[in-house]
Amino acid sequence: MAQPVRKTSNAAAAAKADLHAVPPEAGENERARVLVVDDDERNLLAIQTVLEDVADIVTASSGEEALRHLLKGEFAVILLDVYMPGMDGYETAQIIRNREQTKRIPIVFLSAVNKETEHLIRGYSMGAVDYVFKPVEPVVLKSKVAVFVDLFTMTREIRRKAQAEQQLLDANLRANAERLRAEQELRLAEQRQAAIIQSLPIVLYLEPVDGRPRVPRFVSGNFAAVTGYEFGALRKNPNLWIERVHEEDRERVLAALASRSFGGSMSIEYRWKCADGRYKHFLDQAVLLRDTKGRPTEYAGTLLDVTDRKDLENQLVQARKMDAIGKLTGGIAHDFNNLLAAVLGGLGLIERRVEMDADQQKIMTMTRHAAEQGSELVRRLLAFARRQQLEPARIDIARLSSSVDDLLAHTLGGLVQLEWRTDDDLWCAYADEAQLELALMNLIINARDAMPEGGEITISGENRKIGSDNDLGLPAGPYVLLAVTDSGCGIAPEILEQVLEPFFTTKDVGKGTGLGLSMVYGFAKQSGGAIDIQSKLGEGTRVEIWLPRAPQGKGRTPAPRSSADGGDAVAERPLNILLVDDHGGVRMATAGILHDLGHQVTEACDGPELLGILERDLGAFDLVICDYAMPLVSGIDVIEGARKLRPGMPGIIVTGYADAKSIARRPHDVPVLTKPFTSKQINDAIASLFRHEAVPKAN
Repeated sequence: MAQPVRKTSNAAAAAKADLHAVPPEAGENERARVLVVDDDERNLLAIQTVLEDVADIVTASSGEEALRHLLKGEFAVILLDVYMPGMDGYETAQIIRNREQTKRIPIVFLSAVNKETEHLIRGYSMGAVDYVFKPVEPVVLKSKVAVFVDLFTMTREIRRKAQAEQQLLDANLRANAERLRAEQELRLAEQRQAAIIQSLPIVLYLEPVDGRPRVPRFVSGNFAAVTGYEFGALRKNPNLWIERVHEEDRERVLAALASRSFGGSMSIEYRWKCADGRYKHFLDQAVLLRDTKGRPTEYAGTLLDVTDRKDLENQLVQARKMDAIGKLTGGIAHDFNNLLAAVLGGLGLIERRVEMDADQQKIMTMTRHAAEQGSELVRRLLAFARRQQLEPARIDIARLSSSVDDLLAHTLGGLVQLEWRTDDDLWCAYADEAQLELALMNLIINARDAMPEGGEITISGENRKIGSDNDLGLPAGPYVLLAVTDSGCGIAPEILEQVLEPFFTTKDVGKGTGLGLSMVYGFAKQSGGAIDIQSKLGEGTRVEIWLPRAPQGKGRTPAPRSSADGGDAVAERPLNILLVDDHGGVRMATAGILHDLGHQVTEACDGPELLGILERDLGAFDLVICDYAMPLVSGIDVIEGARKLRPGMPGIIVTGYADAKSIARRPHDVPVLTKPFTSKQINDAIASLFRHEAVPKAN
């Protein structure tokens, strides 16, 4: 076992410059060496004890010292601590990767912190092949290192193949018993190495220097599992490999193959079409081997399947993009609600205060209808941004199907048939029934539009239990799966991820807002579920909505008080109301509505101004109505400030986008009105505060 190396104090720059020297090659019978780098001597001793029977251990207590050891010979793997004083693990790994002679040595980072995805990705981008987190599990560490030691040993054996063949010829002079024993040991070693490689998504190959087209002379590993083809298929059709490289990557791959003879190595990622028609992402790396006289003999390389890593990277990018779009959409919806509140409020004032003839009333009705359509558009935006107000309840899918059938009876037309196929024992879903009904209607209408010549739309319902390792990103548990399937034109693969984005549509101008699928996506996410889309051009589309199963005994969430509940109730007397909204148009429209209801209104443009007015005359006002999202202070802060000045002060919050349940610190006795609201809605909210008790007054 190698003795621990003492820490030196040479500068990192000098060590980096010295790395351009070529290290001496290890002797044929020398054990593989493992370099362990950690600034904690206790960690070095512990790791050395665990690995001493796997390989010779060389230790270093800094990045600079590790770089100097790399000048003295080869290593099977480097165990590198991430955080060290001076040159940390990331900088050390980058220097190692930039050097021709050391860039292919596997690096395993040791870390006691930073298990987040962004730190792991940073480590992998610096050249790491794996992470081991402290405290180290000896069995796991020993197993990981043993794999790299075996791969290193095998690669070294391949590099010495020509010399080994000559040695085998000389060995024929030995006794038959000795030769048989050597052959048996070799077969056992090959079986062990093959078993290791078979368990990994990797193929090892040897390729002729002047091979045209590209056909390796030797392949090790599970070639069929990685590519879907037997190696014999590649021999029968030498052009198979390059033909199945993705057309967008083919030119780049050909250029890399042509230039590898000059640089002596190659490392490139590309997409390759497997036998089942799916594309996989391959990392293809090769080095040029030379004979004893320095003449090129062949390329030794590895083909690694990195499809899972690429898929995770794409999922992360897509999730961040959808989150950013959701935040942007929610903000836009808030601003639109302010505008619509001012427009609809102003229209209401005009209708109540101005006598209009039939033509004028027709124009007014048309204008109000357009504004209400804008309000519906905003509601869909809020659904995508997951900021709509949901009322989850236990949903009987069988009863829901009857309701959907009735709503769509005259919409689908005679060419389209709607069929429900649900399990007899289908669970109840837990979601907002009205929103689920709307989501299914959107999907069914999309399916109808995808089949202009008619066809059948199938809605299926299934019970599903999934584990934590599912592709939907859902917690483990029971779910109700509702799927809408059509046999229409399908969706092109290149736009499949875009169809969930707001305002994206494949329909003609004027035939769709592009908000249907985005609304379904937002509803499913906000309900604790997910949406999954599968489609093939010319065959049809299947859209799945996954919703949580309703807990046993979970009753319907009480609905908010409807207009029927409140009747046309009004306050027992006119009130003095203090109104604050930072949007001038909304404030003016709201004040006009309150005046028409018989109340006196004092306006303020922000929270501090309102509190100042209230402080000057505590007994002058009966009610505070304030916008939720304002600069300086929020509506909740205004209510709390008013109640510090005058305990029990009644208040109403008005908001453009926030769900009443999600407004932080909202007192239970403060109702929330969502913009745009009607005169009746604000009147009912006021009446609900003063119906059963006298108006509190200051002493």
